Amino acid sequence: MEIIPADYGTLTPPQKRQRLQELAFLFLRLGLFSFGGPAAHTAMMEEEVVRRQQWLSHEKFLDLIGVTNLIPGPNSTELAIHLGYERSKWAGLIIAGVSFILPAMVVVWLLAIAYVHYQSVPAVGHMLYGIQPMIIPLIGQALWKLGRKALKNPLTIGAAVLVMVGTAWGKPEILLLLLAGLALVLIQIGRGRFQSLPLIFLPLGQIAPAPALPVTTINPWSVFGIFLKIGCLLYGGGYVLFAFLQADLVERLGWLTSQQLLDAIAIGQITPGPLFTTATFIGYLLAGNPGAIAATVGIFLPSFVLVALVNPWVSILQKSLIFRAFLDGVNAGAWGLTVVSTIGLARSALIDPLTIGLAVLGAIALGRFSISSHWLVVFGALVGLVGQSWSMG
Repeated sequence: MEIIPADYGTLTPPQKRQRLQELAFLFLRLGLFSFGGPAAHTAMMEEEVVRRQQWLSHEKFLDLIGVTNLIPGPNSTELAIHLGYERSKWAGLIIAGVSFILPAMVVVWLLAIAYVHYQSVPAVGHMLYGIQPMIIPLIGQALWKLGRKALKNPLTIGAAVLVMVGTAWGKPEILLLLLAGLALVLIQIGRGRFQSLPLIFLPLGQIAPAPALPVTTINPWSVFGIFLKIGCLLYGGGYVLFAFLQADLVERLGWLTSQQLLDAIAIGQITPGPLFTTATFIGYLLAGNPGAIAATVGIFLPSFVLVALVNPWVSILQKSLIFRAFLDGVNAGAWGLTVVSTIGLARSALIDPLTIGLAVLGAIALGRFSISSHWLVVFGALVGLVGQSWSMG
């Protein structure tokens, strides 16, 4: 039986306030306690919104999950924004999204402040030393799962390989992903007549990457621009985010080191809520408190806008073969980009026998025993503390 909630526009002002308060309380709680990544976030939202609160039907919930995969940005956050819009229109859209993001943002922000001021304290460095190797198998597991969905056929495999080659040549990652999506759209339209997929990428030889800005020009607006671009164009989830950050902030601009990016990933793993709040941490490293705000707003703002635009068109987008072809190309390219970035991160994290052993142990624990990523992070931190203390003793 389909659940049809009272339309928000027909409610009295007190009823509207009560509904918005319910939304704020629910998503603040979810944002504070939702560990485990997007899959866990989605399961928690289904439990609360469909089974307990019965705000909408299971079928509608599945439709909203489907459309979050059709647009860029963090899937679980966009699902929260969709649910807010379904419940209370524009006011609900804003309140649900902000409430889900805010707890994680505050926690990550506080950790960023502590990191900047106390990173020289041995215990902090020791913990990160043990956590960083555990991040590599986590990304590897995400690559395996993403690859099974993204690499559907020879065309998507070709798109992934070409993005990897283009990335190795130093070409702009955003352009590579867009061209991967465009290539598959053209092939879809041509019904197989476009056989020379590599020809689509020939213009890349004439395109130079954007010049890197000197570190002295880092300001909140520069940070906002970088994360706004990522928020507008990023497909593939939180681990693909790190590929973008590696390409932009580490390799092209030189604003971060690979070590700092690994630390940011570690912070994202041990905190609740959206993994994209890693942007808050990096924004603080780059430009202090204004940078933390700028990065967070920049990366999440497109999600609010996109959800507002596509929510009325959910059923149409899901049936569009052209749109799905574009996403197939972008997702395959994102997989290739993440592979290249993971190699660079592994070089920074796996620096001695202990860190290599931790990475292998983490891979075994994930692959054979399906241990939660948070237990791996805790174990890595403990090993880092004990191992470094032992070596010092």
